[in-house]
Amino acid sequence: MGRAADMLGTTQAFLRTLDDAKLIVPQRSPGGHRRYSRYQLRIAARARELVDSGTPLESACRIIILEDQLAEAREINARLTQQD
Repeated sequence: MGRAADMLGTTQAFLRTLDDAKLIVPQRSPGGHRRYSRYQLRIAARARELVDSGTPLESACRIIILEDQLAEAREINARLTQQD
């Protein structure tokens, strides 16, 4: 977790907060250490960006979820459009 926090320029507490908010749920090593995927690190970086700009954490989480859903919907739409 410390390494991920360093990479993102944030604190371990911030990453724990994202875990508590269920925005990102990292895998755990056998020793109980959090292990983040690249995707989760991108999400955490986006959350940090929003929070740094003054967005409350709860709102930032909702924004990120909606952005992710929109991206997925666009991908599905593009695939369906190509099939026609």
